Amino acid sequence: MKEKVYIGIDTSNYTTSLAIIGEKSGLLANLKQPLPVKAGERGLRQSDAVFAHTVNMPLLMEKAKEILADKTPVCIGVSSKPRNESGSYMPCFLVGCAVAESLSAFLSVPLYKFSHQCGHIMAAIYSSGRYDIMDNTFGAFHVSGGTTELVRASFADNEFRTEIVGGTSDLNAGQVIDRIGVYLGLQFPAGAALEKLALENDKKLPRKRISASSTYVNLSGLENLSIKLYGETGDKSLVADFVFDYIGRSIIEMISAYEARYGSSNFVFAGGVMCNSIIKRMINQGRNDAFAEPALSADNAVGIAVLAMRKYMSER
Repeated sequence: MKEKVYIGIDTSNYTTSLAIIGEKSGLLANLKQPLPVKAGERGLRQSDAVFAHTVNMPLLMEKAKEILADKTPVCIGVSSKPRNESGSYMPCFLVGCAVAESLSAFLSVPLYKFSHQCGHIMAAIYSSGRYDIMDNTFGAFHVSGGTTELVRASFADNEFRTEIVGGTSDLNAGQVIDRIGVYLGLQFPAGAALEKLALENDKKLPRKRISASSTYVNLSGLENLSIKLYGETGDKSLVADFVFDYIGRSIIEMISAYEARYGSSNFVFAGGVMCNSIIKRMINQGRNDAFAEPALSADNAVGIAVLAMRKYMSER
């Protein structure tokens, strides 16, 4: 008998993703194709992202074909919107929905739609094995190029219920990282290269006051501070380390404000920025939180596949 598998699809503003989870084998595929960004640019227009996804998706399906040859897909999961908020919408997710709806109809299997953010949260929980966190209401950070949010989350009826309770009031953490990285001559997206630079720093960091109001922080000032610091020192490694230190302290500030309001909590950390080793080390001092492994911290469809699997199994 062929093994049952659960398929997840995610078409974010940065990556085309497809994941396959086997009923017995576990994660069989975490396929990803980054969207191309021209040198010197700091992001993509939605029209360009949609076009790139239409090019990328057949390439991922071709790779998936071999894995699915001796398997039986029983459901499809897809990210249909950025977050669990009324009016949440981005055109890039229409590509994933079109593919998922077509597969669902062709294979005569159920289709489940989730938000991109909930996929990130589940990917972090799946990756860390911390399913115990879902037993109670918890805090979850989604920190990336397109989002820097703190949500209060719970899991019921095999879906996440989320409420945005904090985050950034202006620029996202990933935006600042990419802007400074490009300013320093790095290729977009700049996170990994900027982290490599930061780890080379051996100089004392200037400690600038975090701009915060309860669970919300402002990060636009970090861009100006970083440019000023580079102008004064010409030291790329120092500037890179300064950027991550400031973002790490900003997240710690939000954690403190959240726990002051809601009480002690476990947290889930998801999104591409949260695979940064410097920020993770700063946050993880004496805590017992859930971090995704690097491959499942950045955009991926694994969390969507897990959510679809749980939803499917609950209905059987």
